[in-house]
Amino acid sequence: MSLIEKLSTSYKYVCENSKYVKINYEKVDEMIKKIEESKISYWLDSNPFNILDMDLESIINFLFVYHAIGDYCLWGNSKWEIATPLGKLDGTYAIIYLIINRIKEQKSFNLSFEEFKKFLEGNVEIPLLEDRYKNLVQMNKFIKLQNKSFYELIKDYDSDIKLLEFIVENFKYFEDISIYNGLEVYFYKRAQLLTSDLLHVMESVEKKKVDYSHLIGSADYKIPQVMRCYGMLEFTDELNEKIDNQIELLENSEEEIEIRANDLEIIDYIYEKLGKRYSKMAINDFIWLLG
Repeated sequence: MSLIEKLSTSYKYVCENSKYVKINYEKVDEMIKKIEESKISYWLDSNPFNILDMDLESIINFLFVYHAIGDYCLWGNSKWEIATPLGKLDGTYAIIYLIINRIKEQKSFNLSFEEFKKFLEGNVEIPLLEDRYKNLVQMNKFIKLQNKSFYELIKDYDSDIKLLEFIVENFKYFEDISIYNGLEVYFYKRAQLLTSDLLHVMESVEKKKVDYSHLIGSADYKIPQVMRCYGMLEFTDELNEKIDNQIELLENSEEEIEIRANDLEIIDYIYEKLGKRYSKMAINDFIWLLG
């Protein structure tokens, strides 16, 4: 079975056996009406830094770095933020700002840990600093071995199936497999996001014909947060109490896996109900942007 097939099927078992999470399809239907009345756009179209105005190679190399060090959770008791000439920025846009500026200044990302810590310096230490740095080291090691830029390595790909497999096979930090009732559940959230982003910018900037129709969506913490807010995801009282009291769920716990799987089931349901007019990643982006 291919990786895409595993992505498309393995989470279904979790949805069918969920104990802590259920889907309110009436509320999902209300979201479908909201989508039909709105304009769906690619998430980078909404960025404030004119990323898509850069040349294609710079955009792709930016995405490579961003998905290695930026595409992680950013919550904390004090939210990480940075001071910029644009004012204070936090979360995703703060990391994007730092990476974009370093690329524009043509500075290397081959940093020591202390240099990396300084690069991401804010009001508090950014969550998962060491994990982010380990990814950067692995990324730099791979590029050095290949003696090519990331752009040069992937520029000829036009299919999500092949590109996703290339990314997963070569960058272990994208591994995203959970075990539920003894069965493997494949998510690969960040690998899918990078695949989607790369193909989208090739399509947008290079006007290249690409296929990202097989990607299933991103089981991201922000998306189920929005789904819960709109009543699409409903939790048991026990799970609601944990979340309302900001008690962090254990990684790969049944609760977390059920939230992630049902997130994907909602995206799939919306995709089918809208007659497959939009890709699942486009629906994913719409819900993320609501957050």
